[in-house]
Amino acid sequence: MRQELAAAVLAAALAALPARADLAERARTLVGAGQGVYVEAADGTVLVAQAASLAVHPASVSKVPTSLALLRKLGPAHRFETRFVSRGAVEGGALRGDLRVEADGDPFFVDENALVVALELRKLGVRSVAGGFALRGPLLFNWQEERAALRLRRALEGKVPPAAWSAVRSARREAGATPPALAFVTGTKPAGGPDRTLLTHRSEPLVPLLKALNGYSNNVFGWLAGAAGGIAAVEAEARASVPAAYRDEITLGDGAGTNPRNRLSPRAAVALLRALEREAAASGASLADLLPVAGVDPGTLRRRLDGPGERGRVAAKTGTYGDYGACALAGALRTRSRGVVYFAILNHRVPIEDARRRQDAFVRALLASLDTEPWSYVPDEAPAFTRATVTRGDGVK
Repeated sequence: MRQELAAAVLAAALAALPARADLAERARTLVGAGQGVYVEAADGTVLVAQAASLAVHPASVSKVPTSLALLRKLGPAHRFETRFVSRGAVEGGALRGDLRVEADGDPFFVDENALVVALELRKLGVRSVAGGFALRGPLLFNWQEERAALRLRRALEGKVPPAAWSAVRSARREAGATPPALAFVTGTKPAGGPDRTLLTHRSEPLVPLLKALNGYSNNVFGWLAGAAGGIAAVEAEARASVPAAYRDEITLGDGAGTNPRNRLSPRAAVALLRALEREAAASGASLADLLPVAGVDPGTLRRRLDGPGERGRVAAKTGTYGDYGACALAGALRTRSRGVVYFAILNHRVPIEDARRRQDAFVRALLASLDTEPWSYVPDEAPAFTRATVTRGDGVK
């Protein structure tokens, strides 16, 4: 029996050799000799290792370790809270006191979210604010931190693009032709007494939030790294998540991929993907719930690898930074015989469009060599603001 088992194992190993040799040759011819390519099966079998330990600028693949650190620090169900607080009472449609926004770092607060808050304030009877307006704490509004308080106030006043109100009106089945608008009357003496929370806005959960940000490769990751403890903490978490031999192949100057110091090797990138997958699996999620799926999800992979037999089979993170000569693609495929197969292609000093063609050609070679199947997930096509919640809070701080 043991001899039969040993013979079967040997036969399987020998059968894999031509495929591995073929993939290695395709990495050289399709991606380019000296360009970083690393492919690893679920059981740890290395299918391709070309310049695997060479750490180069990974561009936005830097968002993978940031996503990992955020998940570990905050948890997959974490929602960023933004509270709307006042000491004033509502009398005759007016809030008699300042309206203060207390934020804890929501990176995805946009015009539509502000309109939902305005609608809920109006349900509380607030038509105007007879007082000032202030923001405390970190908040991005429409992807920008600069002048966030002013721009949020303008949105609460109904000064938003028509498309924003159209989206909210459609999702919430609102009848009004014009957006809700709060009037701010300054110069009123602030009300005394304890703070009261009027409303609490909670962002969508962290997993779909990261999915959306990774899909469009939004550079707010650089700012969002602060929620994971800062870039030094993100780098430390990344290094602790890979084999010891890979740790010096990870350098992060920021969490988004814009800092010139950032470096990853292909094999470190794959190890980080595997760590991210383990973190996701702990809550019943997969890499497809955190990274865009080619040909399916909106964003940087919507029009790549979307042909017959390709669409829906590649969950990956793109990376492009022409000034640094960096272009990358790192992700995973589901296979029937090898489980999840992970890959990282880190091009350097290759023109961007050429690099993307090389990456897609090699991934197509992987798809042709492996018995892949689509990722089993259903895209949530609802607007992001519909996954946020707004609750009334009339308790005293």
